[in-house]
Amino acid sequence: MDCGYRLDLLIENAVVVEIKAVDALQTIHEAQLLTYLKLGNWKLGLLVNFNVPVLKSGIRRIVNNL
Repeated sequence: MDCGYRLDLLIENAVVVEIKAVDALQTIHEAQLLTYLKLGNWKLGLLVNFNVPVLKSGIRRIVNNL
C-alpha cells in the first residue's frame, strides 16, 4: 500500500495476517487490521497474538463487510 501502512502477511492475495506479541489484544489492534482490510479491499483478516500460553486462544478472525 502506498499510504505508509505495512501488512505483516498477505496470503494468496485474500487473507491479511497481523502479528502481535502483546499481553492482550486491544480494540486498536482490531481497528488496525480492519483499516488494512478496507484499504486493500480484502474481506478476511487474522489477528494473531503470540504472547499467549495456547496459540489457539490468541487468534481473532476479522471480516470486512465490504
